[in-house]
Amino acid sequence: MDCPFNLAAVQRPLGCFECCIKCLGGIPYASLIATILLYAGVALFCGCGHEALSGTVTILHNYFEVARSAGDTLDVFTMIDIFKYVIYGMAAAFFVYGILLMVEGFFTTGAIKDLYGDFKITTCGRCVSAWFIMLTYIFMLAWLGVTAFTSLPVFMYFNIWTICQNTTVVEGANLCLDLRQFGIVTIGEEKKICTGSENFFKMCESNELDLTFHLFIVALAGAGAAVIAMIHYLMVLSANWAYVKDACRMQKYEDIKSKEEQELHDIHSTRSKERLNAYT
Repeated sequence: MDCPFNLAAVQRPLGCFECCIKCLGGIPYASLIATILLYAGVALFCGCGHEALSGTVTILHNYFEVARSAGDTLDVFTMIDIFKYVIYGMAAAFFVYGILLMVEGFFTTGAIKDLYGDFKITTCGRCVSAWFIMLTYIFMLAWLGVTAFTSLPVFMYFNIWTICQNTTVVEGANLCLDLRQFGIVTIGEEKKICTGSENFFKMCESNELDLTFHLFIVALAGAGAAVIAMIHYLMVLSANWAYVKDACRMQKYEDIKSKEEQELHDIHSTRSKERLNAYT
């Protein structure tokens, strides 16, 4: 016995497939890639930067014997605490900003897709796009500054790591690390360790130095990824703003064209009625 042919059962999967294709076509992939890159860069910078700062505090305590100043004195430990709070704020702020840029991407993509539908592109939408362009440009400059600032501890730890490597290669080398050279302590304080001291060998052999050094490198890479994400966002936002502007002009052209066609139709209808009345 043959099974009955069900046309609705065949058409249903096709409709679901077309719906999925339509949904996938409305996703702003450029904004999505930029958002993923921004979140990855901010996560690397904030996470690794926080742990690298904690490792720096441990190294200063254990090997350089630097103590926290009493009272409200602004010392290196207070600055590290301030940097940690700044990291917390940056992580929260750019998480929200990434969501806002994704929403703007969906809005602009929907505006372009529905250009010939009932969707009307407003002046407010163009102003929002222009505002995001300006804000993203400012954030890009800020992340460039953060990247340059993050390169400083990488350079400092690279010098320390190089000195540790040279002591194993050159026997009898007399090298010292003075924190006054890096501006960590004041000129009046003498906090340094030399190659012949026990603290120096402990620091070079410890995992804290290598871990902190590599964490700062990863944090620097995260800041660079955030800069690339900001540049990507600038390109996407500029293109979206141009598309929305052209779409707005096209929408006005279509409105004027339909209005003129309606006026011509009314004129022809009026003349036809006049001719019909003249004959009768």
